[in-house]
Amino acid sequence: MNSDLQAIYVMWQRQMKRFLRARSRLVANVIQPFFFLAILGFGFAPAKFPGMPSEFGYLDFLTPGIIAMAVIFSSAFSGVSILWDKQFGFLQEVLVAPVRRLSIVIGRTLGGSTISLIQGFTIMVMASLLGVRFDPSGILPAFGFMSLIAFTFVGFGILLASRMEDIHGFQLLMNLVMMPLIIMSSAFFPMTNVPAWLGSAMMLDPLTYGVDGIRGCLLGFSYFPLWLDASVNLGLCILMLALGTYSFSKSEI
Repeated sequence: MNSDLQAIYVMWQRQMKRFLRARSRLVANVIQPFFFLAILGFGFAPAKFPGMPSEFGYLDFLTPGIIAMAVIFSSAFSGVSILWDKQFGFLQEVLVAPVRRLSIVIGRTLGGSTISLIQGFTIMVMASLLGVRFDPSGILPAFGFMSLIAFTFVGFGILLASRMEDIHGFQLLMNLVMMPLIIMSSAFFPMTNVPAWLGSAMMLDPLTYGVDGIRGCLLGFSYFPLWLDASVNLGLCILMLALGTYSFSKSEI
């Protein structure tokens, strides 16, 4: 038990050290969402989208989506570290250690999720500096939704990375999957008054419920009940972590 706990801590600590030392990664993962937030938020500020409450500006509406985008990108790409460890032999040394593979997955998941939450919090602070006002009582529940999104996509990243060898192929595949999820998640435009096929696709997009949950907590406005948003996110989180753990446990040394 002690060895497993130590393995979890070491994996988490390694992820955090790599994150703190790779300043370019920190800057890139924060600057890109910030540009989306600032340019789109102020550029479309005069616009009024059907289905968006009149008391909210577009910057207010956009902020939860950008927070979710920062979290999902950071979480999903944490799987790249597995591919790097495969290439440099570190993963082989870890897998032959006398610890359960589950503890390795937990440590990596906690590390990737912690980094994602830091970046999501950074975007939240930037948004508040730009004039977005959050409901103070909803900040902690919003972190709950951010955590579920982070764990879900860390698990998804582990699932893919366990079955792949090419880093560039992994990055291309992740972009191919994530961009449609983000665009159709109501991050950039309301769900109302869209074509029927697009509305159906948005309701099938699991990230829709994560963005909606964050928006409901921070702004007090959501399309679905928060219990439904939380239930969908929790179920998907458990599924992705289970699949990621199983895939990693079956991966070859």
